[in-house]
Amino acid sequence: MHLDSLLTDIDTSRGIPPVDQWHPEHVGEMDLLIAADGRWIHEGGVIQRARLVRLLSTILRRDPDGEYFLVTPVEKLRIRVEDRVFIAVDAEQDDSGDWQLVTQLGDWVRLDAAHRLSVTPTPRGEWVPEVPIRFGLAARLGRNLFYRLVEQAEPFTDEQGVEWLALTSGGVTQPLGRVDGEAPCT
Repeated sequence: MHLDSLLTDIDTSRGIPPVDQWHPEHVGEMDLLIAADGRWIHEGGVIQRARLVRLLSTILRRDPDGEYFLVTPVEKLRIRVEDRVFIAVDAEQDDSGDWQLVTQLGDWVRLDAAHRLSVTPTPRGEWVPEVPIRFGLAARLGRNLFYRLVEQAEPFTDEQGVEWLALTSGGVTQPLGRVDGEAPCT
């Protein structure tokens, strides 16, 4: 599948297209892998055009069965994702003290009850926070951002008596990890 033909019917002039509302009949597969380090690899080669990767990210969703798809009004193509689609690479605190995260592709999300950090395992077995972005897609905290946020974190104890480091944002506790370094109880 040629990437340019996939994108001909997409209008992003109004922002992120409503891919959650598109249910095309044609379903196929594309040789596209989003690597855990954030690289987008199409047919064995890394996509170098940042604008193309950004555009593709706007038509991506994760279905309830856990599969990832590029979706247009006329077709739905399954792709592979090693870990998470996005990597949160920076953060700012706003005037109210809430945290705004930005991904490597320029998506902004405010940490709140709808966009809450959760600590989950990476493919390598490390427990690292992630945050939902849109359409079932999430961003893993990048290492540098994680350490920067840990410096701002405060300890809190959960209902089971386990100590965590966390931020408060959007009126809710945003966990970064257990103080003892153990994996969270599931």
